[in-house]
Amino acid sequence: MFEQLKQEAETEKTVLIGLITPSQPENKVNEYLEELSFLAETAGAEPVKSFVQRLDFPNPKTFVGTGKLAEIKAYIEENEIGMAIFDDELSPKQVRNIEAELQVKILDRTNLILDIFAKRAQSAHAKTQVELAQYKYMLPRLTGLWTHLERQRGGIGMRGPGESQIETDRRIILDRISRLKEELIHIDKQKATQRKNRGKMVRVALVGYTNVGKSTLMNVLSKSEVFAENKLFATLDTTVRKVIIDNLPFLLTDTVGFIRKLPTDLVQSFKSTLDEVREADLLLHIVDISHSGFEEQIEVVNRTLADLEALDKPIILVFNKIDAFHCVVKDEDDLTPKTMVNTTLEELQQSWMSKMSKDCIFISAKNLSNMEALKELVYDRVKAIHIARFPYNDFLFQKYDESEEI
Repeated sequence: MFEQLKQEAETEKTVLIGLITPSQPENKVNEYLEELSFLAETAGAEPVKSFVQRLDFPNPKTFVGTGKLAEIKAYIEENEIGMAIFDDELSPKQVRNIEAELQVKILDRTNLILDIFAKRAQSAHAKTQVELAQYKYMLPRLTGLWTHLERQRGGIGMRGPGESQIETDRRIILDRISRLKEELIHIDKQKATQRKNRGKMVRVALVGYTNVGKSTLMNVLSKSEVFAENKLFATLDTTVRKVIIDNLPFLLTDTVGFIRKLPTDLVQSFKSTLDEVREADLLLHIVDISHSGFEEQIEVVNRTLADLEALDKPIILVFNKIDAFHCVVKDEDDLTPKTMVNTTLEELQQSWMSKMSKDCIFISAKNLSNMEALKELVYDRVKAIHIARFPYNDFLFQKYDESEEI
């Protein structure tokens, strides 16, 4: 099913649908749809139009109202659209009703994210994690979708007396979920052993919203070639590199990016990956300062860290992409259009953003702006953790510091 979605999405045009509700104002919906469009493009689809409706709550049958659904149907038929993507998770009943009305493939945000993860997964570990999340998502949405899976069990002789096709499919999927969970338990044990074998070196983890530049920063700090791309979820597999700043070695981990409405099953499936965050001694929270909604992205990451019980760890807030950040300049009595100018590093350091965290720094990993200051800050924090862990090594740093002053 998901392989089929990937192949078809590569050439299909799609429409996007979102709802304005009392808990989700119009400006937020517009941001979410913009992100949904980026997700669709990452999956290989071509978003051509967005539809928005204002409702007190989603229609339990068709998500949007009947009038809006008729409007969407007319546009789809006139423009030969093959897919409709909804910004919120749809119930199985809503999917069936909408599909029957629109006669095109229906995806929701969760389905789309899972499809991207399936496309991006490279290692056997990531593929197993994604497959488990996919099966959990599809289990309550079985009707008419999974009959082909009976071939994996041999078909003839595998169906009990009076057992319906959907019951057979459900049993097959439950068995597959059980096997995948066992595989992940085995992988989790291997990962835990790998973490123990790294000794007592200080661990630093890069966390942040997806597409904020974590992998690019990883490449700069570790002088390695971790895959980095201007697309959502470019990195799924956890990458660990040994980094040495001056005379101080530590482990640096690049983790999967967070996102709004990240599917719960996906978070659970990626437990071993997120364990790298839980066991880190220091977190570098990377923020794309050029993104208009970076404050909300910070909140999303903080909520996810709180769910992982990792928000109490030492955190350095790193505002990245300052080369792309611009501020609006205009006098109060100026009636001409607003102008955008690049903000200097000195101005950023004096801004309200610099007060968002005890340790806060502004950089551009792409242009290497202010990278030396970041290295010094990371060095100081890692050094403090290292000395607290190994007090007898304190003289090594003192000797080094004195030699630098001579």
